[in-house]
Order: sequence, then C-alpha cells, then structure tokens
Amino acid sequence: MSDVPSRDVPDDDLPDTSAGEFALGLLEGEARTAAMRRVLAEPAFARAVEQWRLRLAQLFDLWPAMPAPDLFARIERSIHGAGAARVAALPGRQPSKLWPGIAALSSLAAAALLVILFTRPLAVPPPLPEAPATPLAADTGPTLVASISPTAKGAPVTVVYDARIGSLRLTAANLADAKRVAELWVIPVGGTPHSLGLLETHGGTALTLSTANRARIAAGATLAVSLEPLGGSTTGLPTGPVVATGALARV
Repeated sequence: MSDVPSRDVPDDDLPDTSAGEFALGLLEGEARTAAMRRVLAEPAFARAVEQWRLRLAQLFDLWPAMPAPDLFARIERSIHGAGAARVAALPGRQPSKLWPGIAALSSLAAAALLVILFTRPLAVPPPLPEAPATPLAADTGPTLVASISPTAKGAPVTVVYDARIGSLRLTAANLADAKRVAELWVIPVGGTPHSLGLLETHGGTALTLSTANRARIAAGATLAVSLEPLGGSTTGLPTGPVVATGALARV
C-alpha cells in the first residue's frame, strides 16, 4: 500500500464552474434550467456569469479579423512532411491540400485561444453594483412563481413576481368574455382576498403592486382570478365566479 497521501479534493472544496459553463453555453437540459434559476435567485451567481461573459468577450478583440496573407502557405509547408506524405502513400489517392489546411488552421486557432485564456493576464471587470436596498421587506425577498390553473378547460397562466421592483408578470390569460373582465386577487394564508389589478384581454399582463400588496405576496399565498363587471369589482371583494387559482412558491 502506498504511503503517499490521497490528493482527492472533497466535492465541497471544488470551485463552482457553473457560471463559466453557463456563460459559454455548455449547459443543457436540467443543468441549464438550474443555472437560469440561480441567475434569478442568486445575485452573486448572476454577477459571476456576467464577469465570465466580459472575460470571454475580450478574446475576440485579441483575434485578428483576417489571417495573414501567407498563413495558408506556412500551414501547407508545416504539414507537407507529415500529413501530405501519409495521404500520398495510400494507393489510388492524391494528396489534397484543402482539408489538411483547414484542420491545421482549426487546431492553431483552438491552441491560440487556450494560450490566451490561460496565460494572458486579463483585467478582472469590476463587480456589478448591488441592487439598492429599500425599506420594504418584500423587495429583498426571493423571486416567486405560480401556475394559475383554470377551473374549466384552458392552459395554465404562469405568474412571476419580481420582489426587487414589486412587479407581477403574467402570460396570456384569455379567461374573460366580452361583457366581463378578469381580475387578479391575492389571498394571504388565513387572510381575505385583495385585488392586484385587471388582466389584459389579449396577451400578457404586467402589474406594479402597491406597498400594501407587496407585503401580501409571499410563498404559500394563493392567487385567484374572478370574472367581474367591466372596470372591476366595486366592493373590494370578488363578486363573480372564480375561474382560476394557484399558489405562489419560491423559485
């Protein structure tokens, strides 16, 4: 048995490379979805992704737009003694200069990018400014989402709450008819309904909430849509049938 101590690094000590992989477009499927959620929920991760994008953008400034006039000739000369000789040795085959040149050019480009990335000291961009703090507790909370499911047939309506600006964004919700409007309500846990606003007849809706309603938006609260007379409910409570409901949850 060897006396050399193991150099295995615990998983907790490994650097988090997700930001760089996301900036390079290497993540797919569930890994990409998880990274997108982290961009929304973790300001530090979002800043790391942006810094990676800024670093990589500098590489394009270092790469010439057009190759030197004699580049292809130098590539041909460098591979003439190896690749071309092997192709010429095959029976019935004539050496081709095009594909070896393209392959060599691609290899040189990849090698140059790797050298630049790992050896050239790049200026680290300054960190992105933090979002300004506000006295509202809801403004510093997490992003919340909900899927409002119609009680009858129809596609669910997706709702996203941005706590930084107190805004609700909803996908298309064609729930009302020509004589009524769809009104959105929030029902805190153990509380009563409070109107958040009217939904657009066609397309998505964006609602900027009042200070009082921002405090009511929390994980576990219920969102509901009722059909009201044109202009909305005049009583402060739903007066028509509830046609869709859903609960808010953390991202």
